[in-house]
Amino acid sequence: MIGGVTDSTRARILEVAVDLFGGQGYHATSIRQIAERLGLTKTAVLYHFPSKNEIVAALAEPMLSDMEAAVDAAQRLPTADPQAKRWAVIEGLLDVWLAHRKLMRMQMQDMALASEGSVFQRFRDTAMTAQHLIAGPTTDLSGRIRAVQAFAMLSDPVVVFADLPAEFVRPAVLAGVERLLQETPPSTPAVPAQSRSSQNSRRAGRPRAMSPEAIETAQKMYATGQHTPAEIATALGVSRATVYRHLPRA
Repeated sequence: MIGGVTDSTRARILEVAVDLFGGQGYHATSIRQIAERLGLTKTAVLYHFPSKNEIVAALAEPMLSDMEAAVDAAQRLPTADPQAKRWAVIEGLLDVWLAHRKLMRMQMQDMALASEGSVFQRFRDTAMTAQHLIAGPTTDLSGRIRAVQAFAMLSDPVVVFADLPAEFVRPAVLAGVERLLQETPPSTPAVPAQSRSSQNSRRAGRPRAMSPEAIETAQKMYATGQHTPAEIATALGVSRATVYRHLPRA
């Protein structure tokens, strides 16, 4: 029972820490603030995590493990096709970052993951391997640069739209990477450019109405003060007029 209580306390500390780090920044958050939010003493928090760096390491461990697993799975695909490996790592990493978007937002706040050396090294090494897989084994300098750009395209939208449901963000991010790399994933049948253009035009058509879930998402995004109605409309695939109808009037 004591072990269960200890595990529960650790989990609560981590949950509060990621919220505070993401909201006000890693460097601006003290152990005392974490303790006060939990109704604990500073000593009690330090019993579980002797420093903020150790909190960051514990927060990052699941994401780093998932990143490494996604890259390893792409490397181990039973195929020599570099395109298959490229899209396996692209989609795998995007899913990891969508699952850990609170931590990703914390990182963008003030590079908190870089405060713990071993965490940064694991992230860097995994990123370099992923970029190599995205580039492929025989690409030129331009291809390697595009691979780095594609890697960055996976994380930045997840951070900016961290309060959006993953099902809204994922397809939009992948569509952007497809345009950058000028190719479709192997699982998507290749179609002539003219037909693909027609399909994109049909997908671009905006629905007339928003679902209750989309309305709630739009209102939450607007309430944060971080998104304009135009950005919300783009993210949700509706017109600005449709978004305005569901936002509180000043």
